[in-house]
Amino acid sequence: MSSLWIMLYQINPKFFPNGPDFVISDTTLIDRPKFQITYLETDKVDLQSSSATGLDRVQMQTGRARSMSPGKVSHIKNIPDCFLKMIKNQPLSRTGCGKDVRHFELEFVSATIQYGVGDVLEVLPGQDPSAVDAFLQRCNLNPESLIIVHPIGIESHHCDAEGNDSKVPIKLKTFVELTMDIASASPRRYFFEVMSVFATAEHEKERLQYFASPEGRDDLYQYNQKERRTVLEVLEDFPSVQMPFEWLVQLVPPLKTRAFSISSSPSAHPNQVHLTVNVVSWTTPFKRKRAGLCSTWLAGLDPQDGVYIPAWFRKGSLPPPPASIPLVLVGPGTGCAPFRGFVEERATQDMSGAAAPIMLFFGCRNEENDFLYKDFWLSHAQNAGPLSIARGGGFFVAFSRDQPQKVYVQHKMREQSERVWDLILEGASIYVAGSSTKMPSDVMSALEEIISKEAGVSRETAVLQLRRLEKDGRYHVEAWS
Repeated sequence: MSSLWIMLYQINPKFFPNGPDFVISDTTLIDRPKFQITYLETDKVDLQSSSATGLDRVQMQTGRARSMSPGKVSHIKNIPDCFLKMIKNQPLSRTGCGKDVRHFELEFVSATIQYGVGDVLEVLPGQDPSAVDAFLQRCNLNPESLIIVHPIGIESHHCDAEGNDSKVPIKLKTFVELTMDIASASPRRYFFEVMSVFATAEHEKERLQYFASPEGRDDLYQYNQKERRTVLEVLEDFPSVQMPFEWLVQLVPPLKTRAFSISSSPSAHPNQVHLTVNVVSWTTPFKRKRAGLCSTWLAGLDPQDGVYIPAWFRKGSLPPPPASIPLVLVGPGTGCAPFRGFVEERATQDMSGAAAPIMLFFGCRNEENDFLYKDFWLSHAQNAGPLSIARGGGFFVAFSRDQPQKVYVQHKMREQSERVWDLILEGASIYVAGSSTKMPSDVMSALEEIISKEAGVSRETAVLQLRRLEKDGRYHVEAWS
């Protein structure tokens, strides 16, 4: 911008009667905050939720806070579809093996939602209370303040789309807990720009202005995104900055729901929903320990505590197959989650008549460390179960680190080439779920080889046949990073 002013001044000095270096106040260079906070006195407020307890209170607070949040997404309802309570928190991987995979069983405590196998559960995570308290203290915010948040220019006394009366206040601390991601997500560049306006220490102001400039982009990336610094950490690094709460509400990343593939069948568990979750943790380039917000929170829940979990259901990318369709399932690691529901569903369908068989390829590192749901798979692979070879199905597992050479699911698929092809000829649908790194493309390549070999056609023709399966709705992939 400075170069532009100088060039325009050279063209016509009248553009800048005070010279091109005339300093404009920082506060005029940023917009006004887009949200207004109305503070109410406690003794003058008739709190509708004051008499509510337990689940009713949580429902009211969650809906009210989310309806005020500037980060809400229009296509996602503010009010959760239901509330769940954890009844089982079971480790699936061996302690000390380098990964922590959990099986969670959640029970409906509000309205029971009808879901299907292959569907997805979205969970609103809880935040660390100590982090919330530290944020409130750092920003000099009164946690007991009663507030109403609404966009500037829009009257705050109205009902939102879900019927919540948004003129009813909420405690500031509750609003932060339910809507502002203060200790997980990294802030954006504009956060640093606005911070620079409110910095009173000159060295902090210069540093923040540099981060917000084009020249400082790479350094900001190294400091912020690469290290996954949180809002709380950034604020603590610049102690002279005191941002008004209006700006914090606008700029702190919204607390988002986290999505998990459902690993149960509603037919087998009518009042429950099960999840298979990898508890995420990693180390940054500068050796900072980081943990996934939702997975860590879920792993730390004690079923005895009876915490209410806000949840939403949505359709996944793996449509539930009819009982008459044979299945070829490929799910290494936690990719097996939706297929546990598929197998449960098919076992239930067997009770009213023989359902089509399932061929499942599962992969993990070690048989002793992370053979997820070992007993479950093996029990359904026996006694003419859905995964039994006697039925035309089968369960095949690849342990990638239990021998000198790496063995993955695609290697096991090639070993069972003829059986896979037979099921495809019988009209089988193919489902692939798991990490989006190399696995989906490696599995597709293995299927192309199988079709080429067993059908006696060229690789190009095999590719076309696989594309035809995809077009006909017989090839589905659910991959995540």
